[in-house]
Amino acid sequence: MSVIQNQKTVLLLGGSRDQLFLIKTANQMGLYTVVVDGNPASAGFDLADDYRVVSTMDLDALKAFVDEYRSQQRKIDAVCVMGSDISQYVAQLAAYINVPHIPIEAANIATNKLKMKQCFQQSGVAIPWFSLLASANHLADIVAQRGLPLIIKPLDRSGARGVFLLTETSDLNALYNKAKSESFCGEVMVEEYLAGPQISTETIMYQGCAYTPGYVDRNYEMLSRFAPNIIENGGWQPSLIQGEQRKKVETLIKQAALALGVTNGVIKGDIVYTKSGPKVIEVATRLSGGDFSESLVPLGLGINYVEAALKIALGEQPELDKLTPVINTAVANRYFFPAPGKIISISGIETVRAMDFVKKLDIWYQVGDIVPETTSHANRFGVFIVTADNRQQLEQRVKWVYDTLKIETSV
Repeated sequence: MSVIQNQKTVLLLGGSRDQLFLIKTANQMGLYTVVVDGNPASAGFDLADDYRVVSTMDLDALKAFVDEYRSQQRKIDAVCVMGSDISQYVAQLAAYINVPHIPIEAANIATNKLKMKQCFQQSGVAIPWFSLLASANHLADIVAQRGLPLIIKPLDRSGARGVFLLTETSDLNALYNKAKSESFCGEVMVEEYLAGPQISTETIMYQGCAYTPGYVDRNYEMLSRFAPNIIENGGWQPSLIQGEQRKKVETLIKQAALALGVTNGVIKGDIVYTKSGPKVIEVATRLSGGDFSESLVPLGLGINYVEAALKIALGEQPELDKLTPVINTAVANRYFFPAPGKIISISGIETVRAMDFVKKLDIWYQVGDIVPETTSHANRFGVFIVTADNRQQLEQRVKWVYDTLKIETSV
């Protein structure tokens, strides 16, 4: 039997730039990679051993594809996703072809923010106060009762789409309707705004034990610029929340995973550390995109936990010793947010790329393109990643990149 025939096959849902690291890692592990995406121009198709144009949100089409592929091409041994909030389709498709997966109910709960909070509330997981909204008038009543600030969000969107911070100057009716228009299911919830530093976590769950190599500070320095939208601008490694506080965060995310019933798989957490301890803002039962698992953790700690996620998806034992840091380098990722309008010029790209501490610089627009108003993470213009010996030097290097790379737009 040939080497090719011996290769295990992993079906990866999505071929956008958020999935490239997953495809590369699977290739490096010697897996046969099959990528599906509804976009015929998906960048990931060039990296995969095979690909098909299939929507990753059309379960019937995905089932038809795997039926055809397994009968005419080869067996599929695992299904996986990174950076796309479709774990419910991953779990259902994996169940359909009888390969390892998290419980379908866990995936369904994790992709509905209201069900998620209800699950955590019933299990005693620390979360903000929350409520489903019946109408804009209902929101006004809650504001009158509880005061501000509050957060409203669609139940089933990601990337900050339709998420708004409500303050004394907010038009409640307009923001409620905007949030509702972003929701696939047409429903919106409100929750308490909790002040405090925020941490992104990524945890490998294996046989009920939690390993959290992904642990970075979230950066919200542009909240006032994009208000009432809540736009995250990258992260910091290492986090400033360490010691006993970190242990409490890691215990909380394990508690959240077990409340969902996830004992083998991945759970991504957004945590706020309040004066009364850590609380879960949201979780996702998938690998994160946006350079977290691709850059911040590998460059900062020397860990590629995507390998462990793929091993678990294949039903194999992950190499848990590889989840221990071997370095501790300061790393930050940041995004560009030029003013909306037509791009007149972009300068300084080569100067920035020439610096050895700049590990990545991607610009997703060209001169002549139109930059839209920033209302979600999908509107980011480009990204850079820098490393340093410490946080102070890292801050200086982030500022240098912003000062050096200039983007001019017309109104």
